[in-house]
Amino acid sequence: MVIDYKKFDLFGKSFIQKVVLKPPFEFAFPVAEQACFLYMLEGEMQYQSHDDHIHIPTNHSVLLNCINSGKQIQDISAKSKGEIVIVTFHPDILKKIYERELPLVFQPGNKVSNQSWGKINNDFLIQKYIEGLLFYFENPSLVNDEILILKLKEIILLLSQTQNAETIQVILSQLFSPTTYTFKQIIEANLFLQVSVEDLAQKVNLSVSSFKREFKKLYNDSPANYIKNKRLERAVELLRISDARITDIAFECGFNDLANFTKSFHDRYNTTPTNHRLELNKKQ
Repeated sequence: MVIDYKKFDLFGKSFIQKVVLKPPFEFAFPVAEQACFLYMLEGEMQYQSHDDHIHIPTNHSVLLNCINSGKQIQDISAKSKGEIVIVTFHPDILKKIYERELPLVFQPGNKVSNQSWGKINNDFLIQKYIEGLLFYFENPSLVNDEILILKLKEIILLLSQTQNAETIQVILSQLFSPTTYTFKQIIEANLFLQVSVEDLAQKVNLSVSSFKREFKKLYNDSPANYIKNKRLERAVELLRISDARITDIAFECGFNDLANFTKSFHDRYNTTPTNHRLELNKKQ
C-alpha cells in the first residue's frame, strides 16, 4: 500500500520517484522501453525476475531493464515500511540530452549476455547521490529541467564507475541494441572465460536451478562437467599447437589456478599437462 508518493518529470516522463510503502506491498514492472535504478532507502525488498528471488537490503540497489515482463518487487518484513527511490532511463530522453554520442555505458560491448538485471552493492558515492535527491524532494521549488538533466548524467557516470560496470553496460546497452542471444550462443561464447555457473545463469536470465535443467536438456550433461571437459579439450589443442606456458594455457582455457587445471587434466587424461606436451614433442 502506497502511503506517500513524490516524483519529478523530465520532458513529460517520470524521471525520479520516491515511494513510501506500507506492507504488504508488491509492485510489478510493465513491459516498457526503459531501465530503472531502484535504491532501497528504508526497509528491505525482494526483487523477483521470473523464478529468481533477490534480497535487496537497506542502502543497496538494483538496476534492471523493463523490456521483458516478469519483474516485480515486494516487501520482506511485515512490520517495517519500505521507502524506495527510483530513477528511470528513457531511451528518447537519453538521445535528446546526449545529442552527439551516447556514453560508452549505453553502447554494446563484446559481452554475449541477455542479463536484464544486476544487484549493485553499497556504494558511498551513490549514497551521497541519493541524499542529494532527497534534498530536492524536500525543496521541490528548486528543481528545473537543467538540474534534472545534471542529476541524470551524474547517476549514469556513477553507475559506470562502480565495481558492477560491466554488468551495468550489458543492461543499459539493451535499450539501444536489443540483441537477444540463444542459450547455446551464450554458453559457447563464455566457455573459456573465468565465469561460474551462477554467472552463466544470470547471463541467460535464469535461476541456477532452472539453468541446470535447461542445460541438461540441451547438452545431456551437467554445466560443470561439460564446461570442464570443453576447457580440457581446448587445453590439449593449445599444448599441441602452442609454445605458451602451462600457466598461461590454464588461464586462457578458463581455469582460475594452475593446481586446479593440473588436477583436472590428470583426472581426465591420466597424465600432467607438462608430460603430455613432452609426449607430443617426442612424436613430432
